Amino acid sequence: MKRKTQLIHGGISNDPATGAVTFPIYQVSTYKQEGVGGHKGFEYSRTGNPTRNALEELIKDIEGGKAGFAFGSGMAAITAVIMLFNSGDHVILTDDVYGGTFRVMTKVLNRFGIDSTFVDTSNLENITSEIRPNTRAIYLETPTNPLLKVTDIEAAAKLAKEHNLLTIVDNTFSTPYWQNPIELGADIVLHSATKYLGGHSDVVAGLVVVNSDELANDLHFVQNSTGGILGPQDSFLLIRGIRTLGIRLEEMEANTAAIVEFLNGHPGVKKVYYPGLETHPNHEIAKKQARGFGGMVSFDVGSAENADKLLSKVHYFTLAESLGAVESLISVPARMTHASIPAERRAELGITDGLVRISVGLEDAEDLIEDLKQALES
Repeated sequence: MKRKTQLIHGGISNDPATGAVTFPIYQVSTYKQEGVGGHKGFEYSRTGNPTRNALEELIKDIEGGKAGFAFGSGMAAITAVIMLFNSGDHVILTDDVYGGTFRVMTKVLNRFGIDSTFVDTSNLENITSEIRPNTRAIYLETPTNPLLKVTDIEAAAKLAKEHNLLTIVDNTFSTPYWQNPIELGADIVLHSATKYLGGHSDVVAGLVVVNSDELANDLHFVQNSTGGILGPQDSFLLIRGIRTLGIRLEEMEANTAAIVEFLNGHPGVKKVYYPGLETHPNHEIAKKQARGFGGMVSFDVGSAENADKLLSKVHYFTLAESLGAVESLISVPARMTHASIPAERRAELGITDGLVRISVGLEDAEDLIEDLKQALES
């Protein structure tokens, strides 16, 4: 089955009970049992819901895993995955991860004795040097948010297996349409499904796919115990969003290539961060492990003042958190998505006050370029 076909016909594509071609919203909390334990696969909607199950089966199929899980947000998904570990365990993470990931690891989950180290995982030697006797996993975000660094998933997963570690990959930026970490050796794949998978700025959700029955059982236990599940209406919206993922990403990719070419030649832009550029240090790795370079671009305009001037002049780019929607969004990571990271740490990573991040949408590329041009020149 080809990828666009799988997006529509993967998982449970219609309702076997009624024949409905769009899987319906089962807005229900509990289910009738014919006898004690004699249910039809569902007993309580925290444990399982038909609409959520249809979504979980779909993401499992398009990521090529053993089981899928839907959570109330990307952060709920990340938290549940880290809850697979115990007090005293250690996790190695990519250094410029999403600010929320950094925050939950260093301000919340550390309270339960789970230790973390952040390194530039695009250089595997950095990972090797931080492996300890109590290390349990390598957590990769690739491409990263917001500097678009790329880690070789296959090589990192091989290293992890040599040390009996799990490989966890945040695949939000690439999505399963462009990149499939499980095929490259990853054990767990995460998504902030709020972004490209939903695609319309109308749902908050997180998805996880695992590659083994053991991980599936363990993560289901955590999900059912802690209860951070996705509701049936949001599950329905995500299924609808995923069905158009392929055509949306292909159009966004074309728009992004044109915008990157413009930005890369503009004198008001100090540097452009995009894996599709041949000058990107990880370009060849990105080309090897992904089928597309994505719709996220970061560029440095030199100062916070210049960034603010740019933001005040754009018309088609909406100043907002989030990404991956049909409308183009613009943000300043240092003061928005990554504000929870200390200033000195941001400086170490290269997340400057003049760094601007755009999520390219489905508007006409010429309009988007003209919008950026007039804003930069003003």
